[in-house]
Amino acid sequence: MRNFTENQIELFLIRHGKTKANQEKRYLGKTEENLSEQGKKELEEKTYPLVQYLFGSPMERCRQTAELLYPNLPYHIIPEWKEMDFGRFEGKNYEDLKDDMDYQKWIDSNGTLPFPEGESREEFIFRCGRGLKRFLELVINWKIAENAPIGAVVHGGTIMALLSRYGAQGDYFDFQCKNGEGYHCFVKFSVGEDGEIRQDSIRMEKITALSDAGS
Repeated sequence: MRNFTENQIELFLIRHGKTKANQEKRYLGKTEENLSEQGKKELEEKTYPLVQYLFGSPMERCRQTAELLYPNLPYHIIPEWKEMDFGRFEGKNYEDLKDDMDYQKWIDSNGTLPFPEGESREEFIFRCGRGLKRFLELVINWKIAENAPIGAVVHGGTIMALLSRYGAQGDYFDFQCKNGEGYHCFVKFSVGEDGEIRQDSIRMEKITALSDAGS
């Protein structure tokens, strides 16, 4: 029988700052867009937790957020943590889509239907889960100390995907958060003697909104 060791890390999930599309409440997924001036200003006005390591999405809005919040830390990319592919809804908002039958069907399904020509929620959650496993493998391989706080600058969808899959305190849309906000949690997982992480052992606990913690 294989022996597994349980590990724990402290993780701060931070949603990137606002872009123009965010301000206009547009679906912003695979499109690259810089932070808006308002978005930068809002980030600079808030206080964020100190972290020793920094990971995140490869997309520019996350990179720019990381540079503003943690200018002296290397930024390590997790490719699977890109935002969801919104397909035909990309770049559009409610006013653009309110007469679209496919959009109405998506609304009626509580967001469970796949986006036309885009991803389904299940595909997206699975992708983000692969990214979490990749991230944890790096934590183990780099021998990051258990008590070292780690930051991850990602997308709102990425946060919802990870917390709804690995947390036990809510559903997908329960973990929505505003730009520049996020969650503080502890990730527990088991590692075998061969260094393999058990995917079914990963769980997120003590999930607290950063805004509730005074951040």
